[in-house]
Amino acid sequence: MNIDNLVQTVLIFALPVLFAITVHEAAHGYVARYLGDNTAYMMGRVTLNPVKHIDPIGTILMPLMLYFATSGAFLFGYAKPVPVNFGQLRRPRRDMVWVALAGPASNFIQAIFWAVLFALLTGSGVNERFFLEMCKAGVLVNLVMWAFNLFPLPPLDGGRILMGLLPWRQAQLLSRVEPWGFFIVLGLVLVGLVGTFWLRPLIRLGYDTLGLLLAPLNALLR
Repeated sequence: MNIDNLVQTVLIFALPVLFAITVHEAAHGYVARYLGDNTAYMMGRVTLNPVKHIDPIGTILMPLMLYFATSGAFLFGYAKPVPVNFGQLRRPRRDMVWVALAGPASNFIQAIFWAVLFALLTGSGVNERFFLEMCKAGVLVNLVMWAFNLFPLPPLDGGRILMGLLPWRQAQLLSRVEPWGFFIVLGLVLVGLVGTFWLRPLIRLGYDTLGLLLAPLNALLR
């Protein structure tokens, strides 16, 4: 393990990761508050202060341990989940979908921001590798969070979206998976199924979509 490479990687990814996690969690709380539930707001979670959202184990310790154990080949982590009292939402089943969707949507918007910044820097002739790599990291981190959180199994956002869209009986059956959902997802990640059949296709779609969205800007900057 090259310590210089590790420090450089941490510095490049630090800001994108902090923003990705913070805005993702704050978005859940903000939309929940807008739709009638003040739980997250009252607990100080509708904020862009990253300290409020960082989980010492899931956000810091686990990713670092996995980075060293796998030489950077596999990373996994999580933030403190934003508390949402779905019963307080004005229309719980419908609004649950919007609250859950807010997090991944915020990540895709951030991916667009980092991609635009990369295009502007390169189009302006900026060749500073650190900033260009940070922009690339910002796109990658946010597309990974966007795709991973849309995986249709609770407690991930995709699972809650699916529960809100399914008929009541099927939604109740799916909700029973939630206590073990995290371990099921982690197991599927470790055996490579999530990466092969979900993350890679969705991330590829994300990059293709960004390419289409930024095509006019790239054409102007040439």
